[in-house]
Amino acid sequence: MEKLEKSGLVPEAGVSRRNFLRGTSAMISSGIIAGAEVLEAAQAQSGPKLLGPGKVPIALRINGIVKSVQVEPRVTLLEALRDEWEITGAKKVCDRSTCGACTVLVNGKAAYACSILAVDAQGKEITTVESLAQGEALHPLQQAFVDNDAQQCGYCTPGFVMAAKAFLDKHPNPTAHEVHKGLGGNLCRCGTYVGITKAVLQASAGMKGGGSHA
Repeated sequence: MEKLEKSGLVPEAGVSRRNFLRGTSAMISSGIIAGAEVLEAAQAQSGPKLLGPGKVPIALRINGIVKSVQVEPRVTLLEALRDEWEITGAKKVCDRSTCGACTVLVNGKAAYACSILAVDAQGKEITTVESLAQGEALHPLQQAFVDNDAQQCGYCTPGFVMAAKAFLDKHPNPTAHEVHKGLGGNLCRCGTYVGITKAVLQASAGMKGGGSHA
């Protein structure tokens, strides 16, 4: 008991239980406050700027046009595209980065828009399926999907088109096996994989590096 008293784990004789608990609580609270102040000071010196929880202004470059809006930091790129600007080509299906229906291009690479925060997409080039057609003229990929019946319900189609765009930009002359592997991050619940593969192979013949119109 004497050792415990010296360690401060139990109150010494003459100290009430209430005063002991009050003093202990004050010590713990002061430690928490001091720790928070140290953390804030460290972040102010070298850490990233804290955002939120309210809305913050952001500017995104989408299909070559800079668009500004205020969103909460938790808002994803997919939500911002669809809810703030009504750019609805990218679909919200699984919302868990597993199906690929929300695929867009970020700096030329295929990316799941549901897994990127809108605030983190600033300063990057975002390309959606809406940018491909030129007026009434479909992009070769879009036309190839039509020609080969490479869609049924259509929810996965925009994501597949954008994933195929990124794939063909990097692999302009793929084999069927390479198409299967290259589009493995996108799922079609209707099972139109044969038509999708044919569409990508057809488009590869009508595109120069996947980037131009026929």
